[in-house]
Amino acid sequence: MPPASPDNLTVSVNICEGLPAGAILGPVKSDRLLSILLLLQTRGRVPAHELADRLEVSVRTIYRDVEALSASGVPVYAERGRHGGIELLAGFRTDVTGLTADESRALFILAAQGAHAALGLDAALGSALRKVMAALPAPHRPAAEVTSRRVLVDATRWKGGPQPAVDLDVLQDAVFSDRRLRLRYRHSGDPEAHTYTVDPYGLVSKAGIWYLVADRRAKPRLFRADRVRAATVLPDPVRRRPGVELADAWEVLRRQVEERPGGVDVTVRVRRSRLDLFLRLNAATLAELPEDDGTGDWVVARLSCGAVREARTLLAFGDAVEVLSPPEVRAELAATAAAVRAVYAGD
Repeated sequence: MPPASPDNLTVSVNICEGLPAGAILGPVKSDRLLSILLLLQTRGRVPAHELADRLEVSVRTIYRDVEALSASGVPVYAERGRHGGIELLAGFRTDVTGLTADESRALFILAAQGAHAALGLDAALGSALRKVMAALPAPHRPAAEVTSRRVLVDATRWKGGPQPAVDLDVLQDAVFSDRRLRLRYRHSGDPEAHTYTVDPYGLVSKAGIWYLVADRRAKPRLFRADRVRAATVLPDPVRRRPGVELADAWEVLRRQVEERPGGVDVTVRVRRSRLDLFLRLNAATLAELPEDDGTGDWVVARLSCGAVREARTLLAFGDAVEVLSPPEVRAELAATAAAVRAVYAGD
């Protein structure tokens, strides 16, 4: 039976205090004990085997850690049996302490504000960080504050152009309420919108673009948020595939996009004076880095294009890039160049 519970017990715990004489906690064990403490505080009762899986240790190690927490003054107890688990005394809370210097700094390395603004969380983010800053160990606060002013992560691409406004409110409602969605969606290159009923897993921001990851007829699908013309949350509960989480569905879809079969291998030669610019602009399609011995005016490179027509972008380099193979790509570029010449040759 658990011990009697006090009301609103809030304690700042040092997990290294109160241990038996001679007990020494290394940094790994200290972090693990704090992780257990915060998991129990967040989740309530948690089975020992689940904690073991989460922290990648044995169940026996978890029980030893629970004993160490108890010896340090944390009111934690374990109940055996089918419905048992490890739990904190009701009403016990601990402040966010025990963070290392690197962990404190990591919390304040922020992505560009666009992601939070799209979710309506800009104000909430600022408030949360102020609370975390107040709860940090005093020696780590200056470093965390400096980090927030010196490091910024911007996930958007250079010269990506203005992105259309995206209303994520309805998509968020479906994701967080575990409800099905009815979408009116326009595919790329299709002027007509189509209606789909989907089972959402969540939202993903990829290079500044938001995507809805969802199942349609029990198969994973990717919907670009800025192509959603209308969305309605349905009263029906979501029907996700058992055991599949957002990260799992996203990994499958990501691989489908990146490993899409087909395409055309294009061999080109590039003037050395334009090589740096060529490599930067074609990084996404570069099949392998060119071997450059530092001699001669030309360097040979190989690209992987999705289709013959995609190679037209190479014409932007003028005579600084020449396609060597395959013949159909050379013919496509020659025809395009001739058409452009005809436009400018007129009166």
